[in-house]
Amino acid sequence: MAESSKEEVVQLIKRFGAYLTVKMSSLFPISLHNLNSRSIGAIAGFAVAIVFTWRLLRSPSGPQRRQPKRQAPASSSSGVSSNSNATLTTPGVSSSEDSRTQNVVDEFFQPVKPTLGQVVQQKLIEGRKVTCRLLGVILEESTPEELQKHVTVRYSVLEVLLEITKFCDLYLMETVLDDESEKKVLVALEDAGIFTSGGLAKDKVLFCSTENGRTSFVRQLEPDWHIDTNPDIIFQLSRFIKYQLHISPTRTERAASNAFNSPSLEQFFGPV
Repeated sequence: MAESSKEEVVQLIKRFGAYLTVKMSSLFPISLHNLNSRSIGAIAGFAVAIVFTWRLLRSPSGPQRRQPKRQAPASSSSGVSSNSNATLTTPGVSSSEDSRTQNVVDEFFQPVKPTLGQVVQQKLIEGRKVTCRLLGVILEESTPEELQKHVTVRYSVLEVLLEITKFCDLYLMETVLDDESEKKVLVALEDAGIFTSGGLAKDKVLFCSTENGRTSFVRQLEPDWHIDTNPDIIFQLSRFIKYQLHISPTRTERAASNAFNSPSLEQFFGPV
């Protein structure tokens, strides 16, 4: 019964459309000044009829359950509470479907976690050349005297170094007390795969005998970023280097206005 009534409505819309097409085709050659009120009224009536029948077809075929009227709030404060706790539901849609839809929307608009490479690019502010000391940053040792006994690479920093070499020209440098220490450092870096997995070459690992020598290296290379653990060197280079990163296990005051602080290189390039 319901299907036959819907079929009749569809046929009625088709007849309205055909009649409206003939009517409009007869009116287009006529200027707007020649339209009489009867013609305009007929067109408007047919348009309203089509909209009405379209809305009739879109309405649910089954009987709608009348929603109980919500009691008026006793006070303004209770009204606010009831409005905040009310759950908006769509007629004809179950709460479980609403919940699934909301979950899909939340998952779609969930922020995408940036990759390490994207974080490195963002943190380095599109820097193209980076200089970095070894002790306390890439090596576990913190003094040149320790390098005479052993050299230990921080493997947790290797992934960050690899990403830096993809976007920047990286130079590593350190103060050593003898040639033997220099050889130990190069062997340790090579064993860690820094020269094979990344874009770092051995001739970009520089050694000097004094802290002032490292400062001279940095000034000659003119990097966009310098990474160091010595606050005095950070301060001395603040006039010549655009950005600097001071690696310190304890939170300290910024050695220069253009210097950033971080306990380690890995933590500085953590999630944005």
